[in-house]
Amino acid sequence: MSDQNVHKAGFTSSGITGGSLASSMMSREARESGGGVRSGGPTSTLQEMGAKGSTHSSGFTSSGISSGSRASGMMSLEARSHGGGTPRGGTTSTVQSISMGGKGGRR
Repeated sequence: MSDQNVHKAGFTSSGITGGSLASSMMSREARESGGGVRSGGPTSTLQEMGAKGSTHSSGFTSSGISSGSRASGMMSLEARSHGGGTPRGGTTSTVQSISMGGKGGRR
């Protein structure tokens, strides 16, 4: 289910779908960073996974983040860099939210 949710959000093997949640995220992230989308951020991470159909195999599942997975490594690194917690709207929480069918903390 998680790969389908990422695809429905507009992250596909042929790129980001115009008018989708993905395009809104990309636009917002580019504005906030001065014109570009940073590597390793929510948009680029989701696009990479959407293109490969690898959300679930990366450890972002409909029941949460799998222990010992790429996702758990991302979550741990992000938590350490933010003093122990993963920030709302950060890469880990956004990818997990969208993989579960949410809006990634975006409106």
